[in-house]
Amino acid sequence: MKEVSIKKILILVTILAVPGFLYYLLQSQGKNRYKPLPFYGPKEVASTFHAVRGEQIPDTIYHEIKGFEFLNQKGKTVTWENYKNKVLIFGLFYTQSGDKFSVIAANKSMQLLKAAYAKNDLIHFVSMTIDPGYDTPEVLSRYADSLSAGPDKWSLLTGDSTKQFSFINDQLLLDANQAYTDTGIKKYSYSNYFILVDPQHRIRGFYEAYNQETISKLDDEIKVLIAEVLRNTRDGR
Repeated sequence: MKEVSIKKILILVTILAVPGFLYYLLQSQGKNRYKPLPFYGPKEVASTFHAVRGEQIPDTIYHEIKGFEFLNQKGKTVTWENYKNKVLIFGLFYTQSGDKFSVIAANKSMQLLKAAYAKNDLIHFVSMTIDPGYDTPEVLSRYADSLSAGPDKWSLLTGDSTKQFSFINDQLLLDANQAYTDTGIKKYSYSNYFILVDPQHRIRGFYEAYNQETISKLDDEIKVLIAEVLRNTRDGR
């Protein structure tokens, strides 16, 4: 009888202790702990340092996308100032693409993501044409209407061809080329990827624009980056 009472007491103590133990683990071990997103592109070691548990660690200078000046679907000039403190999702396209499957799939992916983050002012979407000669702001305006892409949330950009291809290849680190066939027809090729860019203009991820598995990963990593941005804002960084 006494042994039964002791067992009951032990069970009761365990039931009462487990929630408290789990709460401790969440507070002390789980607080703000997640796998940070990587940084893509060339990087170099800086001459400055930061302290980690008393040890001086050299800072790293990561690739940062440089300034640009293009036109959106409303013919308005767009620069980094328009996206200040924003998390951006960049993608490439052109309205006359013959590869309808990948274009439609990429557009649908961007539409779904736009809908998911419609009320989050931190997130903005940017699609850049690789055929600026044809895709003028007027053409992009009609194309944007077909996608329900308003410039307040989803910018479609065009501009000077040389500057645009340089920006795509050297800054976004995506491949985009134009050439001519034997019959003189202009032909384009490009990396059909979305890239995730943080408010410091650093690339944090590449994702196949037509692959639902990688789009799901992008959705998850947008949330991770949002958490990072909010944490850094709170900490004054």
